[in-house]
Amino acid sequence: MGPPGARLVREFPEDFVFGTSTSAFQVEGNTQADGRGDSIWDSFARRAGTISDGSDGSPACDHYRRWADDIDLMRRMGVDAYRFSMAWPRIFPNGRGALNEAGLDFYQRLVDGLLEADIEPMLTLYHWDLPQALQDRGGWPERDTGLAFADYAQLVSRRLGDRVKLWVTHNEPWCISVLGHELGEHAPGLQDVEASLRAAHNVLLSHGWATEAMRTEVPEDARLGIVLNLTPAHPASPSEADREEARRFDARFNRWFLDPLFRGQYPEDGVRDRRLSGELPEGPLPFVQEGDMSTIAVPTDFLGLNYYSRAILRSGALAEADNAPRELDPPSAETLTDMGWEVHPDGLEETLRRLADEYAPPAIYVTENGCAYAMGPDEEGRIRDEQRVEFLEGHLRAVARALEAEVPVAGYFVWSLLDNFEWAHGYTKRFGLAWVDYETQTRTLKDSGLRYAEIIASRGWEYES
Repeated sequence: MGPPGARLVREFPEDFVFGTSTSAFQVEGNTQADGRGDSIWDSFARRAGTISDGSDGSPACDHYRRWADDIDLMRRMGVDAYRFSMAWPRIFPNGRGALNEAGLDFYQRLVDGLLEADIEPMLTLYHWDLPQALQDRGGWPERDTGLAFADYAQLVSRRLGDRVKLWVTHNEPWCISVLGHELGEHAPGLQDVEASLRAAHNVLLSHGWATEAMRTEVPEDARLGIVLNLTPAHPASPSEADREEARRFDARFNRWFLDPLFRGQYPEDGVRDRRLSGELPEGPLPFVQEGDMSTIAVPTDFLGLNYYSRAILRSGALAEADNAPRELDPPSAETLTDMGWEVHPDGLEETLRRLADEYAPPAIYVTENGCAYAMGPDEEGRIRDEQRVEFLEGHLRAVARALEAEVPVAGYFVWSLLDNFEWAHGYTKRFGLAWVDYETQTRTLKDSGLRYAEIIASRGWEYES
């Protein structure tokens, strides 16, 4: 808290939501428990060389059994909300068909426990763990997977809609399509540009189908949205080549998903870029059918923003002498997290302002923001993660500046509640507000978790005497 006699000079609105986030495959473990089916990440982790430490998600953080302890951890921090994802293969082990009641019961217990603790549940329906049975039938490049997702979303919202008021359809379609289907770094591990483009479209289409289906099941006060990972694109210099590189990146990374959701079309320059590169043919987009774009652009109640860093773009097309002067130096080692990502809080404010100015979502939640640092307990058992404390305070200042500019930011969720299974990095990267001893599954709040609790309690952090 502030010093004695100090006055709080920067604060958040009383209805501003402070939360923390996880995802099912990263924290639940117990991947064979109670009838859960295989997901594409179970299969991907079995392939040699896909996970840096050779691990998988079967132990994770044992959240499936320790969820009540984790709610107590959140209660200690005073968080207003908890964003978690549901494992689709726990509900439908084969992707569709027979419902697994035991799997659904887990999430009902979790939701009830959160509400008893006065913590608002924000439920993400898809955070990358597609049932392997659907992948065997073609996965996201097939439209039928989107139909199966809409059926799953409707069933879950019917069963939990009386208690859950905040719903997310998909987490980060860019990662699903590009990392999973073009670059092969995530499950299902494909390297196929055409499959990536079809997957991106079908994920967005399934968002529209699911939103329409869920509206028939949830109360009027429920809020539905989707989460995108967005990155501001900064040219490394004022040169035309670097500016053009930044534009291309923005079209592929950001606007390829924003424009369909809010404008009902893919960005014209992004389509042109892909045609020039041979990724798309001339004429109508081959994966788009009549009515698709209006379905994708179905009205939603909020946009979720996952922000971690910015992108600095340098063109390789011109010689150094022709592409000068360069004004942005590469980030120094002191500004990089353990993921190699630059700490750049101003990019969060920039992105929030851009969303409000160019796309005007009714509300924006910062659904993920966090950093990986490896520091563990010292001889006193304390985790002195000063870098994460500075990261959180810097990014919360960016949110506060956006609020002052009347950007409709409704909440901020730290990634992540717990150290966890960090996808292809296994257990080698630690994003948590709480340290997890993976051998004992003991949780210990880091200094960052304690500091976050102070900020939540005071609804702010800056004081003057």
